[in-house]
Amino acid sequence: MNKTKRGLFLIVSGTALLFAGCSDGSGNSGVKLRSDVDSVAYVIGLNVGLNLQRMDSTINVSAVCEGIRDIFRGSARMTLPEAETFYLSYVNYALPEKARAYEEQFLADIAKSNRSYARTSSGVTYTVDEVGDQDRIPTSDRDSVALRWVIRTADGTQITSSYERGDTVRSRLRDLRRGVQESVKLIGAGGRIHAWMPAAEAYGAEGDPDLGIAPNATLYYEIELLDVDKYANRFRRR
Repeated sequence: MNKTKRGLFLIVSGTALLFAGCSDGSGNSGVKLRSDVDSVAYVIGLNVGLNLQRMDSTINVSAVCEGIRDIFRGSARMTLPEAETFYLSYVNYALPEKARAYEEQFLADIAKSNRSYARTSSGVTYTVDEVGDQDRIPTSDRDSVALRWVIRTADGTQITSSYERGDTVRSRLRDLRRGVQESVKLIGAGGRIHAWMPAAEAYGAEGDPDLGIAPNATLYYEIELLDVDKYANRFRRR
């Protein structure tokens, strides 16, 4: 299949829900492409459907079609300012709350189904593979740590691995994500920990486009704490 045909197939398949939702309920859309103008309108519908599916594959297509019809009937049920206010409220408040509720249940289920996992007050859900040196635990924000890690999304997709890159992450404790700070404080130098990070303790609502981390993403870390340089000890060495 060439690129043109494959692209057309993706567009058509991506708008199947929109096409069905705007039908007359009899199984037939009732749309006859009798002219170039009709064909252009259909192409616009394809693109609208594809973009909507990318935004939210669970969207109520019938409601979308009803909104389109109401605009052309001149009988919209919301004014544009009302629609904008509602949409911004949903995106900025209701949607994140739903994501947090889902995340909370997801992490609670992990801890409940596997007794080796524990949870901190912030929601970091972890299991310690190796405790490490308890005399060398980072405690001060000014302590420096050397570590290696693998970061994955909730579905297991690997985002980054310092092992594969053959490097070591070196940082002051305060410059790490809060969930990582919390995790390394649970082990000493030489220790290993696996931790699920709530979005708020990882990359938050912003995510990280460069790393491919979506907004409000729950992440899974495998962390090996190689070394700890205690800030207080630096003065003793002088």
